[in-house]
Amino acid sequence: MAEQVLTDIAALRRSPLAHLEEAIREGAVSGERGVSLREIPFLNMVGLRAEPGSAGAKALEAALGLPLPAGHGQVTGSVDGTALLWLGPDEFLLVGPEGSNATTALTEALGAEPGAVVDLSANRTTVELTGPSARAVLEKGCHVDLHPRAFTPGTAVMTQLGPVPVLLWQTAEEGGSQTYRILPRASFADYTARWLLDAMTEFASPEVP
Repeated sequence: MAEQVLTDIAALRRSPLAHLEEAIREGAVSGERGVSLREIPFLNMVGLRAEPGSAGAKALEAALGLPLPAGHGQVTGSVDGTALLWLGPDEFLLVGPEGSNATTALTEALGAEPGAVVDLSANRTTVELTGPSARAVLEKGCHVDLHPRAFTPGTAVMTQLGPVPVLLWQTAEEGGSQTYRILPRASFADYTARWLLDAMTEFASPEVP
């Protein structure tokens, strides 16, 4: 009997927070003080390095159809499609839907120009925090000013949530409800999700006058 070879391993993938799916669902808070959490697993992430304005940067921009973010906190593109997040003066993170791996095309576009294109899809997972109390949850342990005067939709920065380094990206704010995407490294995903669930607990009770 010929040995069976498994060629499609997609069914074997397990997201970093799959084991907390029930806890995440049960931890959701509804109402005026509502806040909920969900994992968005398996997004495509590609690390890019190129000096802004260089031939390499222009080649990457042409291949992506997007300009590289120009400075700290800036994001180009769309949260529903492909987005580029600023990480450093010559460092960027491409985030796109599952299955949209552009590593090969971007590597070819960069060619021999100085820079780098690295598939980082397995490096992080993404959790989305949303609701009227989302900002208040993050403010319990986030190291940046999240007030709307300083942090608005379309802003993404490297920071810490409690003791964990994360990439924090505010994607929307509407009608008093905020939405954030939090990108911890996969090895810190469990701690990050449990920290958020614990911080959400108080909002299930009426606010103390």
